[in-house]
Amino acid sequence: MKLNELRDNEGARPKFKRIGRGIGSGKGKTGGRGVKGQKARTGVSLNGFEGGQLPLYRRLPKRGFKNPFRKEYAVVNLGAIEKALADGKLAADTTLDEAALEGAGLVRVGKLAGVRLLAKGEITRAITVSVTGASAAAIAAVQAAGGTVTVKQAATEEAPAA
Repeated sequence: MKLNELRDNEGARPKFKRIGRGIGSGKGKTGGRGVKGQKARTGVSLNGFEGGQLPLYRRLPKRGFKNPFRKEYAVVNLGAIEKALADGKLAADTTLDEAALEGAGLVRVGKLAGVRLLAKGEITRAITVSVTGASAAAIAAVQAAGGTVTVKQAATEEAPAA
């Protein structure tokens, strides 16, 4: 067996069927689509249609609840901050706010509500962090290393009560 002798198995690649090339071809006129009707036309979209029977996606029960007021946060871990400090992307003697973390490439805030600090990984040096949210374990870890965490109040979009 040589590389130039490799071939597909017989019938593995069926011959392309040329449709709509005259009545004598056997696949002319209607082109294998039967006669008239919606499915004989182009642009037919019948996904989920089950011939008048209630479709599966309508038979299944609705589940859950999506809170329209939920706040999404960009997450940064202590281990990532430690690595950025070691790589020189962040300076330990400055306040690590959301702009500094975004500038170092640790988070992308964009349309999110802010940055949330989590305790995954370890921090070995004293740092000052100012973020929108932080877990209790992250605050404890930073304070154990001799640093401080300032949690800013997220801007709310609610109108004051009259």
